[in-house]
Amino acid sequence: MRQERNNIFAGIDWLLVLLYIILVGFGWLNIYAASSTDESREVFTFSSQYGKQLIFIGLSVPVIILILFFNSKFYEQFSSVFYILSLVLLAGVLVLGKKINGATSWYNFGGIGLQPSEFSKAFTALALAKLMSDRQYNLKLFKNQIKAFIVIFLPAFFITLQPDMGSVLIYFAFFFVLNREGLTLAYILFGVISIVLFLLTIYFGAKWILIICLSILTLGILYGYYKNKRFIRFNAIKIISLYLFTSVFVFGIGYTYDNILEPHQKDRFDILLGKTTDLKNKGYNTYQSELTISSGGFLGKGFLQGDRTQGKFVPEQETDYIYSTVGEEWGFAGSSLVIILFILLLYRIIYLAETHTNKFGRIYGYGIASIIFFHVIVNIGMVIGLLPTIGIPLPFFSYGGSSLWGFTILLFIFIRLDAHKKYDW
Repeated sequence: MRQERNNIFAGIDWLLVLLYIILVGFGWLNIYAASSTDESREVFTFSSQYGKQLIFIGLSVPVIILILFFNSKFYEQFSSVFYILSLVLLAGVLVLGKKINGATSWYNFGGIGLQPSEFSKAFTALALAKLMSDRQYNLKLFKNQIKAFIVIFLPAFFITLQPDMGSVLIYFAFFFVLNREGLTLAYILFGVISIVLFLLTIYFGAKWILIICLSILTLGILYGYYKNKRFIRFNAIKIISLYLFTSVFVFGIGYTYDNILEPHQKDRFDILLGKTTDLKNKGYNTYQSELTISSGGFLGKGFLQGDRTQGKFVPEQETDYIYSTVGEEWGFAGSSLVIILFILLLYRIIYLAETHTNKFGRIYGYGIASIIFFHVIVNIGMVIGLLPTIGIPLPFFSYGGSSLWGFTILLFIFIRLDAHKKYDW
């Protein structure tokens, strides 16, 4: 048993490792297809994007070994340290970072860029697991809910200042974790209603949506009064608060849309909602992505045979729009396979998380499953035109060292925690 404990690979779930290898490998093939040209097919051209990604993949190996070197207790004991370090890096990038595409989100080290927001997700998941795994912690208490919200949204606040709204949205995925640990479903329901109100307000305008909302509230109150004559008297403060909150919320959405969102962000929502159609400028990326995917048919055109991919019709195809390469060259079958692989990955993570006798491991497992799920849904929804373009990478597929290493750290910390069931505790 002692010899097995000294083996860093002991107890590892090799199915998760295999799924990771398949996703990373398949992702690299599509990056190669999207970034190579007929004149340049040399695999080991490290100045190219596919060559750089190959380096990132190679450097992931020592990162994985380092993660597996430490036992599970290390990640629980030092989770707060990792979290604070991530906050320092997020704050520091605002001062020392390089501005790219309008966002100061990157550190630049001799031509190598690192995006701290990609790593902060893993460290936030660790900090949240540490907080909620305390025996004295009861999520049903409002003060404890506030503590969890602070842990979740403090890094999101720094990311908002960059600004990188796509990365900010990822932190709402942690509400699935909170719900699993006992938080009422009302919070998620509130989030869904807020999103619907946001979209309706953008489409119809704040004035009309406010009239409709207040009318619905009034009808509900009148119904309550009809059922119980003392309903209004006993709930007066709540009723007034609800009216005020609804009014501020709806008008706040209108103000944010008109005065805070950047023009390109407003354009994305306008195109999504059908308020405007501009296939040559504002909606060009999404339009070309949809055409590229649909051109692949059922089985695809074949590896390196996608004329739209080779013709560079989709801007930034190797990053946020990498799924369009899958659609063209591997077709509906390949696109479905990618989704199936992610479903298997998520199912395996949740299954292993539920088998944890240690609460810390279970909460962290749900944390990474929620993050990966949110990334996959939003990215694919964006690429096929169901969601606005908000710059969220597809895990293990999209080009970029920070993204790959961030998800690698996220996953392999859980793999290490899972191995604890036999050897560390």
